[in-house]
Amino acid sequence: MALTGKLTKKLVENLSAGRHGDGGGLYLVVDPSGSRRWIVRVVVKGQRNAKGASLRTDFGLGGADVVTLNQARERALEYRRMAKAGLNPRFNAAREIPCFEEVAKQVHIDRLPTWKNPKHGDQWINTLRDYAFPKIGRMPVDSIGQPEVLMCLSPIWTVKHETAKRVAQRIKTVLDVAKSQGFRSGENPVTAIQDAQVLPKVKAKPKHHSAMAWKDVPAFYADLMARDAMSAKALRFTCLTGSRTTEVLEMKWGEVDLEARLWTCPADRMKGDVLHRVPLSDEALAILKPLREMKSDYVFEGQKRHKPLSNMAMLMLLRRMGVESVTVHGFRSTFRDWASEIADAPNEVSEKSLAHKVGSAVERAYARSDLLEKRRILMTQWSHFVAPNGDKEDQQC
Repeated sequence: MALTGKLTKKLVENLSAGRHGDGGGLYLVVDPSGSRRWIVRVVVKGQRNAKGASLRTDFGLGGADVVTLNQARERALEYRRMAKAGLNPRFNAAREIPCFEEVAKQVHIDRLPTWKNPKHGDQWINTLRDYAFPKIGRMPVDSIGQPEVLMCLSPIWTVKHETAKRVAQRIKTVLDVAKSQGFRSGENPVTAIQDAQVLPKVKAKPKHHSAMAWKDVPAFYADLMARDAMSAKALRFTCLTGSRTTEVLEMKWGEVDLEARLWTCPADRMKGDVLHRVPLSDEALAILKPLREMKSDYVFEGQKRHKPLSNMAMLMLLRRMGVESVTVHGFRSTFRDWASEIADAPNEVSEKSLAHKVGSAVERAYARSDLLEKRRILMTQWSHFVAPNGDKEDQQC
């Protein structure tokens, strides 16, 4: 006869945060993050706690994404039977060891709220899906050792070294979590492999974003000014401010103070998780002011109303212009070269203009100024170099 209770499969998938009872001591716990797990509460017959009261204990039965409702009910029934017989389930239950893929998926769900955006969370689980699950995904986590980890890492260690390092770190995290849950013991095999230097050393070649020579920027910018596309306006603004692609594309009007000539990019949108103030030159303001008339949520609106431009819009514009060997991100390097070679700007002013960290942690603790006014002067000089004639029509707005 099938076990029954108050919960249904649909409720398990859709209930909001809180503790939801199924009956018989079984509960579904939904965290604010959205992760869901099972617990069972039992009273062990004849046993007392430190205060002399009946021994009432909660036991975790696993995440709801890997343990079905019926499986949770069966395990809860097993625990209740042991408790009724005076046996503490903590010491008498036969624990089912989860496989690597089950633990990895639960870790992924539990950590989703900690990632900056969903894309990072997708990358985390997708690398394991591509390189670990086919080899060790169905193996119990307590049976994974160095040979099994090497099966995942060796084929990609030299050909996809950066990816392999990320896979190694994520396997290590999953196995550490499994150990904390009592499913493993001993040293993490990833740590052992790293300490023993089992895998060959790979000399990583630094990859730089292809950048335009600073001497070519004024002519390129003049070409941009002749184009009315939103992607052209966004690319002009990106060149003038030395900002990253996503920082510009996701910019909202609430971040812009036209009177103060300032754009404040919040910390949660910055690579370094630190708020960044960007001084706006006359040319940058000339780009922004006409866009206010669109009354969009985003400064650089895409094809859909109140949605930003595509992340590829500016790069595709470069390709349509016949600029094949340059990336959008590369204009940051172009600005940096110009600031050093032509403007002779102090290093800390140039670096802070690009939202880079300057100095050691101790030095940064004492040098808390973002050098806004010095950066404003530098960015004005850069604007005059990039657009010596400016946009006469826009500047009248």
